[in-house]
Amino acid sequence: MWVAGVSACWGTRAHPRPSQGRVWLWDRPGTWAASLVAPPGWSRSFLLTPPHPCRPAVLRPPGDRRRIRRPGLRQGSRPAGEEGGRGGLRGAFPPRATLADAVQNHVKSLNWGHRVQLQDRKVKYFNVKASFVDTHTVCGVSKGGEETLLSAEHIVIATGGRPRYPTHIEGALEYGITSDDLFWLKESPGKTLVVGASYVALECAGLLTGLGLDTTVMIRSVPLRAFDQQMASLVTEHMAGHGTRILRGCAPEKVEKLPGQQLRVTWVDLTSDRKDAGTFDTVLWAIGRVPETASLNLEKAGVHTNPVTGKILVDAQEATSVPHIYAIGDVAEGRPELTPTAIMAGRLLAQRLSGRTSDLMDYSSVPTTVFTPLEYGCVGLSEEAAVARHGEEHVEVYHAFYKPLEFTVPQRDASQCYIKMVCLREPPQLVLGLHFLGPNAGEVIQGFALGIKCGASYQQLMRTVGIHPTCAEEVAKLRISKRSGLDPTVTGC
Repeated sequence: MWVAGVSACWGTRAHPRPSQGRVWLWDRPGTWAASLVAPPGWSRSFLLTPPHPCRPAVLRPPGDRRRIRRPGLRQGSRPAGEEGGRGGLRGAFPPRATLADAVQNHVKSLNWGHRVQLQDRKVKYFNVKASFVDTHTVCGVSKGGEETLLSAEHIVIATGGRPRYPTHIEGALEYGITSDDLFWLKESPGKTLVVGASYVALECAGLLTGLGLDTTVMIRSVPLRAFDQQMASLVTEHMAGHGTRILRGCAPEKVEKLPGQQLRVTWVDLTSDRKDAGTFDTVLWAIGRVPETASLNLEKAGVHTNPVTGKILVDAQEATSVPHIYAIGDVAEGRPELTPTAIMAGRLLAQRLSGRTSDLMDYSSVPTTVFTPLEYGCVGLSEEAAVARHGEEHVEVYHAFYKPLEFTVPQRDASQCYIKMVCLREPPQLVLGLHFLGPNAGEVIQGFALGIKCGASYQQLMRTVGIHPTCAEEVAKLRISKRSGLDPTVTGC
């Protein structure tokens, strides 16, 4: 939780000191915004974060997923089975010093960099857990129990979220872990069951499979529900074909610890209602996240939340039901759970509060990537969303199955490498969405996202010269539409 203001000050619980400042609540987006809200004329700024040793501000997914990207060299650089290639670590989990410690050291360096930025901008940092006292005052409690009161004119909440445990399932909390815990394990997770269908679930499963571990993903309904479902199916097909077991239409009912320290999981097939069970070393829950709002005492400030999700209701200005209290990032209702999106929203909010701009955050056409073994990047509407919004007769979809050059020499399977461009049918055929499944999808989509954000049309993209031999050039060569019924497999250069 953080406070920024002209004369924000602190006092005791008995004698809080009033101010004319601005308050903000913590997370990585909060850190970025706090480093921007101390322009000339603002005498003092504050950043408060919870005293949680396992929770640095940039450590957790979903927004920041650098922790769970694929291991080793990028896919396709070596044949499967060779050391360093996909499958090359089969059965040999890297020592903690070379994986978990490396990840934690990287995160610590990022956190240190944020601290330096805050210090350079004269932002005072408090490592405390804060909650509301009233509409203009928050109370921060340090690890040692010391209380600090801060009051300010404006308050910004950016507390993010935490992975959710299915507490209704017996043994889930006692014996399961989440993605937050993966790089704090002191030894290999061994045979792992990942429960969930989100990008975090699939990314974690892909990582563990790539490290040579026996990994199973249990999916209750459909994978990647918020994404294009054709692309989601190709993602899971590729994972299943490269060693990850997929249990579809199943839901866990109970987790028990066996005498040998292994875990026995009982689940039910939702189609046949038949029960089954399996033994695992680790059960990882990736079934969604809950916003960090329960301990904020929002009711004392009059801030309204969605009673179902617990997220804070906000308007286009990021303002809550209390006009001088704002919320950004995962904690806000209806916002993408993506760190870059939250950072930009925080930056713009900070600039508005300091009078440097009136620009609002545009949440349309936000690019993102699912870092599964075969990456899936997208920007704009899915095919389903485009058809629902404009009608099937007004939507044209251009697509292609292609083979990346780096897959050719090692003779890697490219049957799921696929590109789809969703456009309006009427000329000049405005691009509504772009979906890319293949190596370095994030790099590809990041480049095209600018054009799509600026209103690029299919005709303009077809006049764009591709860079040969890259995967990205295949986007500029999309000529076959789904409506034509022709084979979309790319042949030749």
